[in-house]
Amino acid sequence: MNLDRYPAPDLVIEIAKTSLLDDLGTKRSLYEELGVAEYWVVDVQNAQIIAYAIADQGSKRIQESQVLPGLAMSILEEALRRSREINQSEVGAWLLSQFQQKEN
Repeated sequence: MNLDRYPAPDLVIEIAKTSLLDDLGTKRSLYEELGVAEYWVVDVQNAQIIAYAIADQGSKRIQESQVLPGLAMSILEEALRRSREINQSEVGAWLLSQFQQKEN
């Protein structure tokens, strides 16, 4: 990526099936250096989302997205778990209902 020409993205998501340690270590360090605002690792095996806010070339774990305000990692994790049991359109409908409930 040519960062002189293109800015670092606000959000990077890695899907970790066999690369979890690399995603949490080496890749996280790389994204810290690049100045990505937020970094998520989807741990497929454990249906977990490990999210970090990145600032000042460091990172801290977060439970709610700062790039997508109001989006809790717990909601995404529940959607991931549901996707193992029901079809994608039902998961999508469930996700939409969660956001509609928050608005009311």
